[in-house]
Amino acid sequence: MYDDLNNNDTTGRNYYDTGSSYTHYNSSDAMNQPKKKKKKGGFGRTDAKCLVLAVLFGSVASASFMGVNYLGNRYFGDAVSAQVDTDTADTSTAETELGESENTVASTTTGSDGSDVYDVSGIVENCMSSVVSITNVSTTEFRTMFGSYSQQSSSSGSGIIIGQNNKELLIVTNNHVISGADEISVYFNSDGDEADESNVFSALVKGTDSNKDLAVIEVDLSDIPEETLTTVKIATIGDSSTLKVGEPVVAIGNAYGYGLSVTAGIVSALNREVTLESDGQTIMSKLIQTDAAINPGNSGGALLNSKGELVGINSAKFVSENVEGMGYAIPISDVEEIINELMDIEIRDKVDESEQGYLGVSDLVDVTSDVSESYNMPTGIYVRTVIAGLGADAAGMEAGDIITKLGGVTVSSYSELKEQLTYYAAGETVEVIVQRMENSSYTEETLQVTLCTAEEVNAAQR
Repeated sequence: MYDDLNNNDTTGRNYYDTGSSYTHYNSSDAMNQPKKKKKKGGFGRTDAKCLVLAVLFGSVASASFMGVNYLGNRYFGDAVSAQVDTDTADTSTAETELGESENTVASTTTGSDGSDVYDVSGIVENCMSSVVSITNVSTTEFRTMFGSYSQQSSSSGSGIIIGQNNKELLIVTNNHVISGADEISVYFNSDGDEADESNVFSALVKGTDSNKDLAVIEVDLSDIPEETLTTVKIATIGDSSTLKVGEPVVAIGNAYGYGLSVTAGIVSALNREVTLESDGQTIMSKLIQTDAAINPGNSGGALLNSKGELVGINSAKFVSENVEGMGYAIPISDVEEIINELMDIEIRDKVDESEQGYLGVSDLVDVTSDVSESYNMPTGIYVRTVIAGLGADAAGMEAGDIITKLGGVTVSSYSELKEQLTYYAAGETVEVIVQRMENSSYTEETLQVTLCTAEEVNAAQR
């Protein structure tokens, strides 16, 4: 392996540049030099001097060594070794309604070959029960020359138990893990085994934020047996802003859908700008880079520090045949407030299509992350036309507004806005947040829009 900056072999061997100037030694000149005469008895006299010096040096060195050894044994004991100080580590405990969660500090032990071994078994034992496996069953439609047909498919991901209220167990994951799901299943597999039907439960989406690739889902507490509830734990939140490059981390997730597994590594870099695809949107995020293996299915899983605290949500792996050990996680401190907002959203059931409500706008255009960056516009849905006399118009929406939230849920594309409206009936009033251009900059406006019917929209557009 070579260090390209210094042209050195990093395996320990040095390679010199022999293509430059050489230092020549002319052997013929040496052969022509006149020979010096040897002095009689010179060799014997020199040998005797060396022998006397060697004996003298050995005596002094032996005395010095014995003195140092005596002082070392007197003050430090028979053996002196460096060891990890675990007495001062933070071992405080935090109780949750689901059981006790301890901050278990990882330790360093010595292997049989004398090398240091980073032991994360304590973290795994304590924190594995805070991570779940998620299965997304969705329907994909295909169009061919012979017509259209649909096909069901399933994908796997991970989630982290982030909280609990009186009715729900709340789990945070990546938006792309649950996007487009017809059915979402959660498996509590703290032992890492494959799914057991007795521990698989249906989940519903509380809220999503595609701009941050985040989602919160919930499982009804009434569906979870008491014996299962006693085995799962709420994750302990850490502070990702205090992470340092080189700090050890542990990743837990449902890699390849095989059940929970563990990888370990270090923080390779912080604030890495990474471009990701989430729900059809290209988003730029500043993420934690780690060499802990992040594989398909690990998305939404936990990145933990050496105390077992959640510092990141595993999100992506850099995929290339030339690259290994480049995984990324969302820093938890950057999104904690967003997660809390998603946890507070009220679960709604979809309404019948015939009863669905509409805003009363048309000619909508997606402001993607690329457009946002190029034109300095907020990501969302640009409104070209507000239909006169309908809900949006009455609430004060204007042409040029960019819709960013509906009912507390972030929307960044027309498809997401359309999906959210399926949960609201005509006649209901919903909170809509828009970004409006004023004095060369965008300001946030909160509107209360009373939804109209499809018939009212059609009649107004005639």
